[in-house]
Amino acid sequence: MLFSAFRPHQHHLGEYVRTRIISAVLLTVGIGGVVACQPTDGGKATASSATSAATSTPKDDKPTAAERGTVPDFVGMGLQSAQDEAQKQGFRSLKSHDSLGRDRHQILDRDWKVCTQNVRAGTTANTDTALDFGSVKLAETCPSKDVAAPSTVGGKIPDFTGKSVKAARAALDSGTSFTVKDASGARRWILVESNWKVCTQSPAAGAALRGQPVELTAVKFDEPC
Repeated sequence: MLFSAFRPHQHHLGEYVRTRIISAVLLTVGIGGVVACQPTDGGKATASSATSAATSTPKDDKPTAAERGTVPDFVGMGLQSAQDEAQKQGFRSLKSHDSLGRDRHQILDRDWKVCTQNVRAGTTANTDTALDFGSVKLAETCPSKDVAAPSTVGGKIPDFTGKSVKAARAALDSGTSFTVKDASGARRWILVESNWKVCTQSPAAGAALRGQPVELTAVKFDEPC
């Protein structure tokens, strides 16, 4: 009796165990199939690297040719207007200098006018070409050509007469002892050296340049020596 009562229970237990085993096997096979269908991290990285390499490879290693433009005639224009026009034509590298050789800075461009330009009007040039405008203040008359700054090329003391004190100082080595006095005898301070012109100098022009001290006398440009 006891054995007969126990057999059905054992039978049900065996069926239960078999069902669990089969379910586990099917689940394992299913998971394995899903994992097999997914790309590995290594595969993803390889594909990504290949895509990046393909994307980053330039189609053409040749540099882009510089743009070109026609240089306008700037002479007679206000310096600010000339610069604005140059930029409209695509030119961005712009410079200016004092046509009178006084080495003044063009601080307020609207107060200056163009006398010369380094690239002839009508020339076709790359737009990265530097344009340099020689200029004077509005109330001044343009020289027939830019006044050359004094130079020590050749190892000689330049002729500073009539040049600005600032240009004279700039021509000499920065270590040169340099003295300048008011030629009028009024003992004025010479503060803005570009507004003063040289009357006398020592050593004389043409002397061998040996690092000797330079002494000048000067007056303002609108005054006689």
